[in-house]
Amino acid sequence: MPTQDSFLTGANIDFLEGLYARWLEDPSSVDASWRDLFAQSAGARPQAVEAGAVRATNGHGPSPTQSGNGAQAQAFLVETPAITAAGMGLQARVDQTLYAFRLRGHLLAQLDPLGNPRPPLEHAADLAMVTDQAFSPLELEQFVDGSGVFAGERRVRLRDLLDRLRRTYCGRIGVEFMTLLDSDRRRWLIPRMEHTENRATLSASEQRHILEKLVIAETFESFIHTKYQGAKRFSIDGGESLIPMLDTLLDVAGGLGVTEVVIGMAHRGRLNVLANILGKSPDQIFSEFNGPADPKSYVARGDVKYHMGFSSDWTSSRNQRIHLSLAFNPSHLEFVHPVVEGRVRAKQTRLGTEDRRRQALPLVIHGDAAMAGQGVVAETLNLSRLRGYDTGGTVHLVVNNQLGYTTLPEDARSSIYCTAVAQMLDIPIFHVNGDDPEACVHVMRLATEYRQQFQSDVVVDLVCFRRYGHNEGDEPSYTQPVMYEEIRRHPPVAVLYAQELEKKTRLTAAEAEKIRDDAKEHFQSAYLRAKEKPLIADPSANEGVWKGFRGGPEKDVPEVRTAIPREQAASLVERLSKVPEGFTPLRQMTKILERRLAMAKGELPLDWGTAESLAYASLLTEKVHVRLTGQDTERGTFGHRNAVLHDARTGATYTSLSNIAAGQALFEVFNSPLSEVGCMGFEFGYSLDYPDALVLWEAQFGDFANGAQVIIDQFIVAAEQKWRRLSGLVLLLPHGYEGAGPEHSSARLERFLDMSAEDNIQVCYPTTAAQLFHLLRRQALRSWRKPLVVMTPKSLLRREEAASPLSAFSDAGWQRVIGDALEPDPKSVTRLLLCSGKVAFDLMAHRAAAKDTSVALARVEQLYPVPRLELEALVKRYPSLRELLWVQEEPRNMGAWRFMRSHLAELAATAAQPVSVRYVGRVESPSPATGFLKTHELEQKLLVDEAFARGTS
Repeated sequence: MPTQDSFLTGANIDFLEGLYARWLEDPSSVDASWRDLFAQSAGARPQAVEAGAVRATNGHGPSPTQSGNGAQAQAFLVETPAITAAGMGLQARVDQTLYAFRLRGHLLAQLDPLGNPRPPLEHAADLAMVTDQAFSPLELEQFVDGSGVFAGERRVRLRDLLDRLRRTYCGRIGVEFMTLLDSDRRRWLIPRMEHTENRATLSASEQRHILEKLVIAETFESFIHTKYQGAKRFSIDGGESLIPMLDTLLDVAGGLGVTEVVIGMAHRGRLNVLANILGKSPDQIFSEFNGPADPKSYVARGDVKYHMGFSSDWTSSRNQRIHLSLAFNPSHLEFVHPVVEGRVRAKQTRLGTEDRRRQALPLVIHGDAAMAGQGVVAETLNLSRLRGYDTGGTVHLVVNNQLGYTTLPEDARSSIYCTAVAQMLDIPIFHVNGDDPEACVHVMRLATEYRQQFQSDVVVDLVCFRRYGHNEGDEPSYTQPVMYEEIRRHPPVAVLYAQELEKKTRLTAAEAEKIRDDAKEHFQSAYLRAKEKPLIADPSANEGVWKGFRGGPEKDVPEVRTAIPREQAASLVERLSKVPEGFTPLRQMTKILERRLAMAKGELPLDWGTAESLAYASLLTEKVHVRLTGQDTERGTFGHRNAVLHDARTGATYTSLSNIAAGQALFEVFNSPLSEVGCMGFEFGYSLDYPDALVLWEAQFGDFANGAQVIIDQFIVAAEQKWRRLSGLVLLLPHGYEGAGPEHSSARLERFLDMSAEDNIQVCYPTTAAQLFHLLRRQALRSWRKPLVVMTPKSLLRREEAASPLSAFSDAGWQRVIGDALEPDPKSVTRLLLCSGKVAFDLMAHRAAAKDTSVALARVEQLYPVPRLELEALVKRYPSLRELLWVQEEPRNMGAWRFMRSHLAELAATAAQPVSVRYVGRVESPSPATGFLKTHELEQKLLVDEAFARGTS
């Protein structure tokens, strides 16, 4: 019988029943000490628990409705040998301590290579359980259950247990993992850390390999520091353990089925990674420091060497090959993160295998200050488990310099760790001391295995330091004199590790010196070759999946036929109007489908949404993959698309574009989270690795693209000029002045036109359904790959004048300029109104009412590249022309006017007689539009009236 001072009394039956039921179902779900007790009880054996088993309702015996568990627990109380409260109390405190080490041990870990004490914690009392102070000297010598920590051992001395826990959780590795909601992941991690004390078991050859990686990393930096004094390189000095960590990741990943890795990183350590991981020739890197032999060949193009990308094939120690891609990256540090995710998702889609998420891996190398400070990090982390963006987990490696330029952590973040934002994903976060390369290698192995096992993100925080300033021309002692005095005295990690291996008799000092001499000779030879024969080379833009595609100017690009046979168009629209048998659309949707069916029969012209879907449907039957994402894109913000239908009774969904024809290409449409920069960056990345797909991102309203301006400025419009990287990404940006106020009128057309040069992008403003159809097909079918910015409409989605008959899809193509539909007598025309977008229909209506045949009207549907030939032909059509007016809805300092003004002046000069050029539109304003509908209507009337007014020139 249990004694009176035992925990095993009837008063604790509720607690015991719960534990006992868990043990019966899964013995590993309870602590080892309880497993022993339950197993020792008379006749106790783990067995399946019957469904519906319930616990006892009181502490005195089973209730009439209770299943066998309560009775078994009562029998356990009777049959268990007497256990004293003192013994159970000690084991309970041991279990609490074990839990405390797992939960809070990282707070006492020795993470800083400089040895500085960690900042005091607000709740330091919570750490009492991870010290010997929780136990008396006598208790420390007693044997307790430690089977959860010691592999193959059950009863161990408490002092030994605590020492091992300290080495595991409070050494040079700290792990945040006990908050994981998934207990399977915790159970997977615990033995891999505790049975090894969080240390790698390495052979002498493996240790030598680590040293070689450290030495070559250090030598590369010191060589450049000597040969190119003061040149910016953003060295990895102080964090050289990054190189063996990356080497380990690739080696482990290759053995676990990874065949492709896309790497994103800012400039810290980038040149070292290029040279010593991706295998970029040091000759070429040194040539880039020397500069091109002919500077004129790089006027207005190219980028600094520490922004450049690179691709190569890497071979593991087991002869497994991985294709590596380092993404090009501007100085906006973290914005490459979503680009990398999009690239990996595209690669996985191309692979098409069931195991594709494990085959392609994204690796993002962050800076500590940037990870904590940049909102794009949170946006992109949020994408990780969403069905439209999942890449099977990203390995995040933080190069933690403990300093952001000149800003200390206490001024840069409110959290203990720079990685706190990653806790939103419920993932493990490893912190490791950069001066312990073996710990770094161990953590990297564990993180890579975790990613492959659980298809989940994982974070490794490499705590190191920055030996020089933010760049090598900066003096860090101005702002951190004490820190940098410590750094000046601190030996490189390669020196420290060589000394450690010498003490362990794994390597002699002479052998270590030979490794260093070989590294110096390697770079010296490359340096001499670079001086003799410069190797600067542009990255190729048309290799691999890009073979057959091209960039450059548009004038040399052949036109493609975008029209499709009328019968095909009718058939596809008919399929778009059908739903499966038994599917019940909403009543409102039924009417839309009936209208589509009438369009297929030629009884109604095709509206905007139907024409867009027809473009996708026709491309899908031609084996063109279509991916469309954005905010409320499945339905469309204005209810025009309805790509995904919902059953009114069951909520089940149906996507007609995924069911167009047997053997069609993949169609994807996803509603995105309320994010611009992360999502647009993702789709840009996707377009980089899937050039033969039509990839589209849609903003809820065009001005929402403001939130992704870095992606637009630094990647989309400049990638070809800076990096020779092409993209066919399409941006669909609702634009048009309809009285919706400042935030929902303008897609900031002027910004895209300001950035237009060298035929870098296409900016179009189609005004009919057929024009959109041909524009989208042209984008997919031409071999010319440039980003396409489309000002899409709102009211025109349903305006009758914007709809197009079936014949417009089979008899025509994309028109850069649409001439006057009324065809006035050319000789009578003295004024030509040029415009883009919705305002054209307002102008048409006014002219029809006024019956003014002296005014011609034309729509510029393609604003960039400027359709010079079409515009010149238009001007020559009117021999009596005297006035050329640009009419727009936007304020004078916005819209297309300032961009078009010089082009219109050149255009006017081609006329047979002098032609004046004039602006018509809203007055200059810092805000895109008024917030009052009546004021909007007045402004619209005034600008339309002015376009036709006489005597104003």
